[in-house]
Amino acid sequence: MYVLGIETSCDECSAAIVEDGRNILSNVIATQIELHRPFDGVVPELASRLHTEWISQVVDAAVKQAGIKKEDIGAIAATARPGLLGSLLVGLNFAKGLASVLDVPFIGIDHIRAHLYAPQIEHPLEYPYLGVLLSGGHTVICRVDSYDSIEVLGTTVDDAIGEAFDKVAKHYGLGYPGGVMIDRLAQKGDPMAFKFSGPKMSSDYHPYDISYSGLKTAVINQLDIFSTGKPATPENIAASFQRVAVGMLIKRVEKALKDTGLKRISAGGGVAANSLVRSSLLAFEKDGYEVSFPSLKLCTDNGAMVAGLGYRYIQDGFRSDFSLSASARVSAFKKS
Repeated sequence: MYVLGIETSCDECSAAIVEDGRNILSNVIATQIELHRPFDGVVPELASRLHTEWISQVVDAAVKQAGIKKEDIGAIAATARPGLLGSLLVGLNFAKGLASVLDVPFIGIDHIRAHLYAPQIEHPLEYPYLGVLLSGGHTVICRVDSYDSIEVLGTTVDDAIGEAFDKVAKHYGLGYPGGVMIDRLAQKGDPMAFKFSGPKMSSDYHPYDISYSGLKTAVINQLDIFSTGKPATPENIAASFQRVAVGMLIKRVEKALKDTGLKRISAGGGVAANSLVRSSLLAFEKDGYEVSFPSLKLCTDNGAMVAGLGYRYIQDGFRSDFSLSASARVSAFKKS
């Protein structure tokens, strides 16, 4: 079965054709980065207008690259939540219209579940495992028992990890997207130039919850307090910030693994492309854990992960009604 996946939750306009849930025949991603760069962040209204202009061409390109005809498509999956409402509506309504014309099943997909499923397309991992979702809008540590059975163990209580990266980069004029620029600069910096510390979480929070707001504030407003006397270069600031931000995450992942007894880890989302995140998680392999990542292209928002997850729903007999609407909010996940 050929499934068309459409992803327009933020600033990537993407469409992909995936055969039988695993074989990626095409994965076209039209990025808006250059058009949002002058604003150092995504402008929602601009994003939705660009999706409207691009969606038809992107879908046509995905079908052509896959070497099939639209009539060969067996189902269409599109991101329905969460994300920028205007952007979501473009992809979701296009998917509904095309599914109606082709008379094929339509499936609305949860963006977070799609990111958590992305590694399964290329590197299938036996369930259950510890899922780690890292993006500009979300930081989630969860137990994944199946593609649609997810128990959230911990989340960000304020800024997501990617959001903290972007805000620090914006303040220091490091460039956009912030996460990419900080990772690049950190390779040349001293991670101990500034001794930032992670927050002390109160007992009101789950032990796996994480807060990046305090670290972000320290890096932006209290740099001198944490200085070791080394130069406050962009490279040193980036390296020191990244060390602590990733270290906070790894500390909670380590505790979650110990408490749950899980032996497998799978990470997804844009920040899963970060070099320190990847090397830190891969370090668990020396202790006998199995670690899985999607390729870099599947870390960013993309249609392939949507199509892959959509295929699983189709196989289980699930269909979405054409009355399904987009939502900017995160769907309800069970939290332990």
